[in-house]
Amino acid sequence: MTVIRFPTAVATIVGRWAVDGEEDMPAVRELQRALTLTPTSAGRGLPELDPAVADDLLFFEQMRVWLQAFPPAPRDRDYQQRLEPLGLFAGESPFRDGDSELATTLRAGIAAGRERMEQALRHGDAPKQNGWNVTYHAFDYNLDFFEVGALDDDTWKLADGPGRYLMRTLSARGGLWGNHGYEAAYAMVYVDADGNDLDGARSYDLRFTTPPPCRAFWSVTMYDTPDFFLVANPIDRYSIGDRTPGLHTEEDGSLTIVMQHDEPSEPERRANWLPTPAGAFRPILRMYEPNDAVFDGGYELPPITRTR
Repeated sequence: MTVIRFPTAVATIVGRWAVDGEEDMPAVRELQRALTLTPTSAGRGLPELDPAVADDLLFFEQMRVWLQAFPPAPRDRDYQQRLEPLGLFAGESPFRDGDSELATTLRAGIAAGRERMEQALRHGDAPKQNGWNVTYHAFDYNLDFFEVGALDDDTWKLADGPGRYLMRTLSARGGLWGNHGYEAAYAMVYVDADGNDLDGARSYDLRFTTPPPCRAFWSVTMYDTPDFFLVANPIDRYSIGDRTPGLHTEEDGSLTIVMQHDEPSEPERRANWLPTPAGAFRPILRMYEPNDAVFDGGYELPPITRTR
């Protein structure tokens, strides 16, 4: 058990966060610095890895140790037995010998697997809409654990089988810790309206004629590639959405998000500026508590158009 101690200042910080949202990153850092975690007893912790395993085989050593310590749902255990020939269920690490035939095979396998995963993330079976990968059900892979707040409903369950395992892997790679579709719908995009890769050397507009339809809130967050990190920028803006103060909206109600690396000179465009990295990037649109129009095709994602 761990006790979280909240200093008096936290109430003020949380209030600011609720108002300013992702715009107020300094407040988030202040909150993080103010929190302390105090254990009330010794925890079990993670099991120890074999220190003799080389770094480039450490992934498999982690799998071996952690799969045995934290077994998955019963339906997954039969599927994971396919991995037994790799030594992932051995009592002692078979990965200590970095020159073995097994080690050579695993190195080749992890390289091929990583390439397949990256290709599937960008060019997989997810529906496409104006360049966006429509991944609204990307996190609906849970079939077994329904606790408080989780809906045990077939609408929000991916079909059981190899495709579900691949989707779970891609979700972890592209956006760890996402929500079920009824809580949040996600779409990611790598290309502009002409199919060219998004790049900070150019400028783009993302024009919403109407706001994304949801009952809570929405945002577009900027990430670099290939690591999918937030992008440091001079105005500390990491996303734009309906909680962002000071945005410029046209008379017809439309909102244009400006994506470029350099600060726009026009005040109205600067107000709607979502800074990009200097190189490749991948934004994600999040719609929390999405309306039915998101899922039934009534709402169409707008393209990202190049302006320079």
